[in-house]
Amino acid sequence: MPGILGRKIGMTRIIQDDGRVIPLTIVECEPNEVVQVKTTEKDGYPAVVLGFSKLSRPTKNRKFYHLKEFRVAEENAPKQGDVLNISMFEENEGVKVTSTSKGKGTQGTIKRHNFSRGPMSHGSHHKREPGSVGTCAKPGRIHKGKKMAGRMGNEQVTVKNTQVVYINADKNIIGIKGPIPGAKNNLVIIRKLS
Repeated sequence: MPGILGRKIGMTRIIQDDGRVIPLTIVECEPNEVVQVKTTEKDGYPAVVLGFSKLSRPTKNRKFYHLKEFRVAEENAPKQGDVLNISMFEENEGVKVTSTSKGKGTQGTIKRHNFSRGPMSHGSHHKREPGSVGTCAKPGRIHKGKKMAGRMGNEQVTVKNTQVVYINADKNIIGIKGPIPGAKNNLVIIRKLS
């Protein structure tokens, strides 16, 4: 299987025997159930849909809070109803992690795009303003993609080539080196490096 779904718990650290400190993010990966298997004949491509975090009141069509599709090779595809857990990962194995970053609302250009501010002295009219953004009579508008104030965060972010440094199979906990985007209890997708 290429990956698994989990829930971000928070950050901690591990102190090695030689005194090195490794910061890590703890992710709880309850066993994921294979909800659907897609095949080339029926759907046009081979994939599996994993279900994570069971609903307290399952509905007619859904019993999991999160569903996520993973592409797989057709010969290695698990069967519907199979349960996947963190036993597929090993310590010091490379992974990539995807999650939704924290939303920061509407922010100005200094925080959002790392612009410099103007002088803060008395009489300055350019303290935290973005400066001139317009053009001349032609084209007489602001070009698309101009770095301006706007919504920041709440985007899907992938951390590539990080490492699994801790596994506790009894508690379904996996420790990933370094920070992972998103707030606590966020859905986290952990994929093997292919």
